[in-house]
Amino acid sequence: MENQNYIELKNLEVYKLSRKLSPIAWIIFCRMSFEDKKHIGNQFLRSVDSVGANIAESYGGYHYLDKIRFYYNCRASHFEAFIHWLELLSEREKISKEEFENIKGMASVLLIKLNNFIAITTKKGRESHDKT
Repeated sequence: MENQNYIELKNLEVYKLSRKLSPIAWIIFCRMSFEDKKHIGNQFLRSVDSVGANIAESYGGYHYLDKIRFYYNCRASHFEAFIHWLELLSEREKISKEEFENIKGMASVLLIKLNNFIAITTKKGRESHDKT
């Protein structure tokens, strides 16, 4: 019998949103000069992609504390990508104000969903742990 509560990773809202941000980051990266890619682009792209990668890695975990650890890493990558690098890209005029606002809006929604996902995973994990 299939678990009715199981959601495949690709259908998980928080993961889908992180995956929408990765190709946007790739487009920005691809149009950068070699120097910009070396100094800011590689780190921006790595941190954006790390958000989705950490969600995927945590979702495949077994114990809720392992899952939470990866979700915290995900949140740290989110801050690196969208608070630090995105703002530097904007300040250095490597992206348009419209791109900045669009990405920032999506990233804000992602952070809310991620924080809610952490809270739900923690609550369910503790409830399950308390039953044993």
